[in-house]
Amino acid sequence: MKVALIGATGFVGAHVLTELINRGHEVTVIVRDPSKITNTSNQIHVIKGDIFDTEELAENFKGLDAVVSAYNPGWTNPEIYSDSLKGFGSIQEATKISGVKRFITVGGAGSLEIAPGLQLVDTPDFPEDYKPGATAARDYLNILKKETALDWTFVSPAIEMHPGTAGVRRGTYRTALENPVFDENGRSILSVEDLAVAIVDELEQPKFIKKRFTAAY
Repeated sequence: MKVALIGATGFVGAHVLTELINRGHEVTVIVRDPSKITNTSNQIHVIKGDIFDTEELAENFKGLDAVVSAYNPGWTNPEIYSDSLKGFGSIQEATKISGVKRFITVGGAGSLEIAPGLQLVDTPDFPEDYKPGATAARDYLNILKKETALDWTFVSPAIEMHPGTAGVRRGTYRTALENPVFDENGRSILSVEDLAVAIVDELEQPKFIKKRFTAAY
């Protein structure tokens, strides 16, 4: 497939890029700083772009089969809430303008329900530093649920999906829709490598059109 990837230099996006390339897909990578793309595969087409420039973004998406977004403005960005919503919205709109139907976006785990009516981001122990970004991802999911023109999928990582979980690619995982997937020890955990597997699996064999899903071991 011919796939546009946003956020390819980030923690999640870099692994999604690797997974896409390893499976033979042709990837158009749109980044602010092309020098940060060190993979020299001839399957990669690097374009310098601004995700807030919706019209330019749409031009770069035209003729592709899918758009995959792992956009994150940065957890230390003081404007992470507003920049997240602005960026998410621009990428979604550009996808529609371009005529691409398939749209996969990576959000957070904060909107997962850990009890009826209680989302993870609203629990007392949720880290304050991550709350603005997690809240933005939750609010965007509610916006995306109203999208009818795109075949969209919103991917929520496991609750524990951080650099400390990296380094393992099992190629297996379990999925759910609104609730976290817990293992036998009561943990919701997944390596970033296997999150990338889940994302590319969904791209190749869609199971969650116009839905959110989460994945963990």
